[in-house]
Amino acid sequence: MGHKTEHMKKIFFLLTASVSLTALNAQVKEGTIYYEQKVNMYKTIQDEQMRAMIPEFRTTKYMLLFSDSVSMYKVVPEDEAPDPFAGGGGARVIMRMGAAGGGDLYKNFAQSKSVQTSELGGKNFLIIDSIKQQPWKLSTDTRQILGHNCHKATRKVMQSGSGVIRRMVMGGGNTTPDTTTQKQIPGKEVEVVAWYADDIVSPVGPENYGQLPGVILQLDVDNGTTVFTATEVKKTVDAKELKEPKKGKAVTRQEFSKMMMDMMGGSGGPGGVVRFGGGE
Repeated sequence: MGHKTEHMKKIFFLLTASVSLTALNAQVKEGTIYYEQKVNMYKTIQDEQMRAMIPEFRTTKYMLLFSDSVSMYKVVPEDEAPDPFAGGGGARVIMRMGAAGGGDLYKNFAQSKSVQTSELGGKNFLIIDSIKQQPWKLSTDTRQILGHNCHKATRKVMQSGSGVIRRMVMGGGNTTPDTTTQKQIPGKEVEVVAWYADDIVSPVGPENYGQLPGVILQLDVDNGTTVFTATEVKKTVDAKELKEPKKGKAVTRQEFSKMMMDMMGGSGGPGGVVRFGGGE
């Protein structure tokens, strides 16, 4: 009887080891993910006159390339795409958009370093920052996204949004500033809900959000104000795209934010609504 029991234990151990090895082999540690970002502009713009000039939602496509320790997040170019913010009545509002409020966002998790490319006043900058830990609360709730089993995680973030709003008026073939309003928008705490894949093992996600056991495939910031949803997941990545950006002057995020606000508040800067950061 004892010999039979030991034999059964060995068989069970071998089966368990086999299943664990299969699960390990099934885990993806590099790839390319395409996201659709949908922003509800009416939730952040209360002015009825401005609302009349823009659509309620703005949609932008992004791509996230990653390995087990490096990632690159960038906007997907849409050649000759019409400007959805071109309004009627000879008026338009110019919005400054990009990955987390700027250009391409590179992360090296082994070095705990992020580098964001940006252009300001015709000059290239590299915004150097550290990768900060994010206090997520993990949940047992699950959801299927693109065939991947995902778990839910939530956290609170403090959003700040000081910025400049400039209304531009079209007339006689020229665009001229009409009015400029500089606002200190008070910060507020908002909830972020993430759904991360169990089988894609990398601490990456859209913008600055991440630090979870798997890649974030869906992210909801402030109850539908900004929603990122993965539209395609590829298990391959172009390694050449994962190189650290080197073109530009290295600055801190605080230094770059000050330069931007100085330029936006001056007489020659582009108009827009500025929103900094996201996820840290």
